[in-house]
Amino acid sequence: MELLVRYLDRSNSVSSSVSQDTVKDDSLRDDLRFYFMNPCEKYQARKHIPWKLGVQVLKIIMVTTQLVLFGLSNQLVVSYKEESTMAFKQLFVRDYGGEDQDGYCTAVFTQQDFYHSVFYATEQYSQLGQLSVGPLSYSEDENGNLLPFVICKNLYRKRNLDPSKQVFEIDTELEKVCLSFDPKLVKQWKMQNSSFFDLDFYRLIGITVTFQLNGINLQTVRLRELPDCYTFNITINFDNSVHSGKLKIYLNLESSSFACKQWKIYGSAEKNMHLFLVFDCFVILVCLTSALLCARSMILAIRLLQRFSKFLLENHERKMCEDDQKEFLNGWYVLVIISDLLAIIGSVLKIEIQAKYLTSYDVCSIFLGTSTLLVWVSVIRYLGYFEKYNVLILTMRVAFPKVLRFCCCAGMIYLGYTFCGWIVLGPYHEKKGPFKGGEWSRWGQMSDGPPAGASCKWRFTPGSQWSLGEPPCTSLVHFEQLSRVAECLFSLLNGDDMFATFAQLKDTNSLVWFFSRVYLYSFISVFIYMVLSLFIALITDSYETA
Repeated sequence: MELLVRYLDRSNSVSSSVSQDTVKDDSLRDDLRFYFMNPCEKYQARKHIPWKLGVQVLKIIMVTTQLVLFGLSNQLVVSYKEESTMAFKQLFVRDYGGEDQDGYCTAVFTQQDFYHSVFYATEQYSQLGQLSVGPLSYSEDENGNLLPFVICKNLYRKRNLDPSKQVFEIDTELEKVCLSFDPKLVKQWKMQNSSFFDLDFYRLIGITVTFQLNGINLQTVRLRELPDCYTFNITINFDNSVHSGKLKIYLNLESSSFACKQWKIYGSAEKNMHLFLVFDCFVILVCLTSALLCARSMILAIRLLQRFSKFLLENHERKMCEDDQKEFLNGWYVLVIISDLLAIIGSVLKIEIQAKYLTSYDVCSIFLGTSTLLVWVSVIRYLGYFEKYNVLILTMRVAFPKVLRFCCCAGMIYLGYTFCGWIVLGPYHEKKGPFKGGEWSRWGQMSDGPPAGASCKWRFTPGSQWSLGEPPCTSLVHFEQLSRVAECLFSLLNGDDMFATFAQLKDTNSLVWFFSRVYLYSFISVFIYMVLSLFIALITDSYETA
């Protein structure tokens, strides 16, 4: 860098005759000075209009507007799917309480409740048109026939158990028997296939119910967009694989959207769709222009680097060092080009979604969200031209190598705590689900408060009683999965859920309880008081030396 500065600061030599080499030398020096100017200085020096800056400002406005419009549409789609899932659980799962328990909808413990739950789903399906308040209907095949309601049972081929004598005989081969029926003939079907439900629960692994429904998402009309037609593939699984006496009931939903076959809308929805299409095409044009301008600047910078390297080699017999070469390679241009490419891909996907050729809202949102993030980050480049606004950039540039090395060392300790917490404390995590009356009524006095570890809101009612708030109360799940352990430990770094994390292991055996205290106290001491403090010290030192 010193060589480059000395060359730019060198005064013009005075000679009686101006040679061609001197002209090239002055031209190269002027080009170098101009290259390292900010947009304002370039305009003052050569009246060079900062096209890239103008395009970037326009792109920020366009991309952000596009993101907001797509985000509103995506929220409607996601909310429709979530509410449809909730509606199906309320319709087809007997005694569903409104919230899943540890991943499953509900559980049954008696054979009678099991049969009631299975027949409840079949009867609700046969009366769908009279029950649902939404635009739902049975799916049909290409010939216009209703798709059947399919129920399958999975059993061990042979099994003989005698728990009293602790003797068992089992054949691991499985049997699968399936039946299907038309929703209009549910009563006759139940009578004709009564033997199908003559179950040996010692052999039963589970029963799976599958059916398909159609629906229309009309709420997109509020955003003046064309509604989507949906196909819902619903699977209700009665899981008895554990054979613990607790049979869990799951409802899984897979939805796919597509363009409706026939539609007619009175209003401006179709007109607005064309306006959105024009807007998205304009965003693509702006991003393409931005990418081309940045690519052009990178090419010119490489050519200028080659000219300067050749000049030093021919006139001074010296090669440029790596630090000087890096000054010509502007990483911000690479960032802008990447954001432009992501925005173009996201815009194309958005156009395809609006035209109902694609349904990948999540993929499109990732592209648009990432591109918008990079677009706003690239604005820091222009703030860096001002001395009082580039503190963050300088600090990050100095601190990044130190922080990266520090995180590698701290990450090893963090992974060790993650694996240790999962294997030891994982089996004793709190089960997720609503607290029943018997579980919280013992906390009746005001001084006791709600159960420790409860993540819902509790309210104090007259009579000095704590009662459940809405929605139904759920307990915390901290160590169930490896990823959940990592998330829990990361929240502890910020001081969140400390008491709840301690309290949720209060009912475990004494050995695990003692280990959990040593585990949590040591983690908090090491990471909050040592690792986090050293991390902040690295940033502070980089800020002072930047």
